Amino acid sequence: MRTLRFASIAFLLAMPAAAADMATSDSIMAAISGNTVQGSMTTSGAYTEFYAADGVIKGKDYTGTWTVDADKMCFAYGTDPATCFGLKIAGDQVTWVGATGDEGTGTILPGNPNNW
Repeated sequence: MRTLRFASIAFLLAMPAAAADMATSDSIMAAISGNTVQGSMTTSGAYTEFYAADGVIKGKDYTGTWTVDADKMCFAYGTDPATCFGLKIAGDQVTWVGATGDEGTGTILPGNPNNW
């Protein structure tokens, strides 16, 4: 019983730390705007996208738009509705956090190395 109580307390103490790990709108803009992210999403696989400062997404054979609102980064491609993710940013590493938890990871590359 005592072990269960300590485990419950540890879990509750860890919860605010997880929320604190999430990036703010300002830190998302500073890390992502004008840079490329290359990585993999659990549902759609590998990606490489350049996020232009004007809100345009440029991929190898496609474009879209991106915005940051309320500490989330939102993506729109074609006529599909926007999808938004929270971000965890640690150095050049990003984790995309959706409604079901971590949904992908990536590495931030400076600028637009693919010239898209």
